[in-house]
Amino acid sequence: MIRVRFVSADGNHVSEVDAPAGERLLDVAQADGQPLEGTCEGQMACSTCHVIVDREDFAKLPRASEMEEDMLDLAAGAGRTSRLACQIFLDAGWEQLTVRVPGEVRNMQGR
Repeated sequence: MIRVRFVSADGNHVSEVDAPAGERLLDVAQADGQPLEGTCEGQMACSTCHVIVDREDFAKLPRASEMEEDMLDLAAGAGRTSRLACQIFLDAGWEQLTVRVPGEVRNMQGR
């Protein structure tokens, strides 16, 4: 099990859950009640599952694809450690993963 920490946009609330390796971060977040829509259901056609990965944990992740990078360019409040939660699958080699949920999102699908 991997300990996943979700930090609210204002930093005042932290939710911790244990999730099995292989789980998609978006699914873990939604099951925990985090405000990540995932409007496109993981098809990388929106940025409503944008998260900001803790700097130390960011190095663990595989590189983002060019398509993901393109979507992140459109995400509200994106930074150097931004990723789409639909593209992060928990790895058995990780003990933990900490992400911050941004305060705003842009739905590129216009729904």
